[in-house]
Amino acid sequence: MSGRDLFCQPRRIRRGAALTLVFASVLVAGAATGSFPDADRGDRKSSSDAARSAAPAGHHEDVAEAAEEAVADGTSPMEAAERAVSRSGDRWGAVYSRGEYEEFEEALDGQYTGVGLWARRERDGRIEVTKVSSDSPAASAGIRKGDRLRSVDGEKVDGHPVTEVVSLLRGDAMDAAAGTTVRLGLERGTHAWTKTVRRARLSTDSVTVRELAGGITVIKIDSFTKGVGDQVRDAVREAPADGGIVLDLRGNSGGLVAEAVTTASVFLDGGLVATYDVDGSQQALHAEPGGDTTRALVALVDGGTMSAAELLTGALQDRGRAVVVGSRTFGKGSVQMPSRLPDGAVAELTVGHYRTPSGRGVDGRGITPDLEADEGALRQAETVLGGLGDAD
Repeated sequence: MSGRDLFCQPRRIRRGAALTLVFASVLVAGAATGSFPDADRGDRKSSSDAARSAAPAGHHEDVAEAAEEAVADGTSPMEAAERAVSRSGDRWGAVYSRGEYEEFEEALDGQYTGVGLWARRERDGRIEVTKVSSDSPAASAGIRKGDRLRSVDGEKVDGHPVTEVVSLLRGDAMDAAAGTTVRLGLERGTHAWTKTVRRARLSTDSVTVRELAGGITVIKIDSFTKGVGDQVRDAVREAPADGGIVLDLRGNSGGLVAEAVTTASVFLDGGLVATYDVDGSQQALHAEPGGDTTRALVALVDGGTMSAAELLTGALQDRGRAVVVGSRTFGKGSVQMPSRLPDGAVAELTVGHYRTPSGRGVDGRGITPDLEADEGALRQAETVLGGLGDAD
């Protein structure tokens, strides 16, 4: 398991990954493409309200009724809602506390409060730092990849789920803000020390760009947070004119569908990106015209490529715009609608599914790459780009 003090990925996967394709985000994408002319792109609340009017009433009414009965009985409405969701048989349905949902929305905005480190739990229970964001409090404190995190504010973390460690780093229990401090117990080899770090408001750094030999540009997208599509467009414009592009979507667990559509628009000259149904009503997402359709393009995927990342991959593959290299993607192609419960928690239930431009369903199936590759996927992508360049 691995996690970041941005938000808890393992918890999200365990509870159904429902938030990786938030229905409100689909509405936002619809507003951007004209499918939902009355939706406000910058207002998730109005998007959620619009979703509520379009969703099938059954499941949501059952969950809401269970929560309301719990309030009347003096028990937890969130726990009652969780039981109702479990009974519904909805694979991706889940209930999130007010704080969890707000953290996720904050993360999708590309900002979060934390110290700027990634961590994972090893098989022996140790918590190891796997990445330190540049220009973060953790980086300024000298924390490095490979360091062992032994405690947070005096609480030992060995053997704890990464979800709990993430919560401690963020200071969720006390609703810690930027500027508050957290004391970290660390170990590197035989050296152990304690460091007090001040939390800060940080960006998610969802897009990283690097150049390989031969003018190939690798654009890695970790998740589709706000502004990612524009960052990809800028990266393509700045890339060598005669070089190919590797769009690395490995491990991308999804995010804002609007940003996936904007990213598709970077490489397509308009046209269909995906279709989806909500309570039997069919909707379509379209790319904006004017994208770069001439550069050689490879999309790298794996079993961690999910949701909005699969939507993008399917569009590029079906439209003949990219050669997809890697392994079969996760298979998360359902649409969830959020609804607010009496205690401020949010219930997410599946209301539909999306399909690629050729009509392929993704949910439970994933996307099969054009060329299977595992360990040497990036090298294989370079080889493919070389061939595409020769063909041009």
